[in-house]
Amino acid sequence: MICISVTPESRKLAKVDLLNASRHGDLIELCLDHLVKEPDITDLLGAVDKPIIVSCRRPQEGGHWKGTDEQRTTLLRQAIVAGPAYIELDLDIAKSIPRFGDTKRVISYTSLDKPLGKIDSVFEQAAKANADVVKFTWPTATLDGAWPLLAAVTQKREIPVVGMGFGEASLMFSLLGRKYGSPWIYAALEKGMEAHPGQPTAFELDELYDWNAITPQTRFVGLFGYGPAEPTTVRVLNAGFRALDLNLRCLPLRLSETDRLAKMLDVLRINSILVAPALGGQLLGFAGSAEDAATGAQYSDLLLKQSDGWHAYNLLWRSALQAVETALGKKSSGDRPLDRRNVLLIGANVTAQSIAYGIKRRKGILSISAPAEDKAKHVAELLDCRHVPFANLYDTLADVVVITDPNIGIGHRKSEFNPSYLRPHMTVLDVCRMPERSDLSADAAGRGCNLVEPSNLFADQISAQFEAVTGKPMPPEVLADSWSAQD
Repeated sequence: MICISVTPESRKLAKVDLLNASRHGDLIELCLDHLVKEPDITDLLGAVDKPIIVSCRRPQEGGHWKGTDEQRTTLLRQAIVAGPAYIELDLDIAKSIPRFGDTKRVISYTSLDKPLGKIDSVFEQAAKANADVVKFTWPTATLDGAWPLLAAVTQKREIPVVGMGFGEASLMFSLLGRKYGSPWIYAALEKGMEAHPGQPTAFELDELYDWNAITPQTRFVGLFGYGPAEPTTVRVLNAGFRALDLNLRCLPLRLSETDRLAKMLDVLRINSILVAPALGGQLLGFAGSAEDAATGAQYSDLLLKQSDGWHAYNLLWRSALQAVETALGKKSSGDRPLDRRNVLLIGANVTAQSIAYGIKRRKGILSISAPAEDKAKHVAELLDCRHVPFANLYDTLADVVVITDPNIGIGHRKSEFNPSYLRPHMTVLDVCRMPERSDLSADAAGRGCNLVEPSNLFADQISAQFEAVTGKPMPPEVLADSWSAQD
């Protein structure tokens, strides 16, 4: 089940929130602590026919209650008398509020600072307080932080356990909770209405992550570091999995340390990770083996678990070269239009390393420039190519311009790129905002350059990753439908 949290401030609008939530969830959490005035709980409960959990949390539980403890206890007692399906009571007051009627008791324990190491003692106290469900809430900034909460939810006990993680890994925890049998997972009605920071919305869980299709048998494909491109990436991949009737779904991974990563991935039965271009170097060391393209560029955007361990692959350079060569008019498989062409690469990040590796393979005459001179020199030395000081960039001849630095400014200052450098005869590849155009892409197109559309590069890249993970090609209609859904 999915539980939609609603956090109304107005009694008048509370019914509207409840009605909207009833259309998306199986269960609704009505958070009374956000209301400015005392509510008529009986009236609110009658607004919808879905079961409702009533909660009223203090700031130390992540809530917004501003009254006294006595006033809050009185409000919760009144709520129980009104007859909701569930009442949430924090552990320290649960014993002072007896069971009443058919209302089930969710006894909660919240730690805002850190995960709880041992939960047995808390669970026993909750059981003694007549819990029907035990709820744990604590920070889930990364997979490491979410791990104890996931263990609490998945361990078989006499009383069901639900968890609510908050922080960057909240969405990841919710999807894992769904797979591993949590009685319900939490979602906000929409952005700005979260009960806790990082709480996913009902739209994200339903439309993007396909939560309802996730079962104990579902295998996850990990996604790491995609940032603003994550929704599009998830939409395309999950649509491809559905089209081929594969019980695979995307799982956003929030990682910090990698010391325990292999063990955790084994427990979760995750054997593939897609890495965003901007973070292509971060998990290379995690893999026990890497293909030459990954080692040579010190970049990996795909990790696969095989019989002898994790292997790292660099797929971006192939997709980037295919896109550029197509734009240059490649006529056959043996045609190499980059051969002896002047290529200027602007950027000194791991994405630049991947693409530079491919350009060198195709015998392009490569020059690298970036405002960060030391980093640009490092990439030039790594790939054995020419470094151009950023101040001398405008004196450099180029047939192809590749832009990989998303933070580069546009303008006339010393550290900015002046787009007047771009000429109509140039082919421009900009990977800064894939699959969207960046401001530089738009400028290049406006100046008549032969622009390699970032969406085309993204489509080729994600298709290559999809086939590497599934062993099957991405259905072409999936990409077409995905672009249409964004328009």
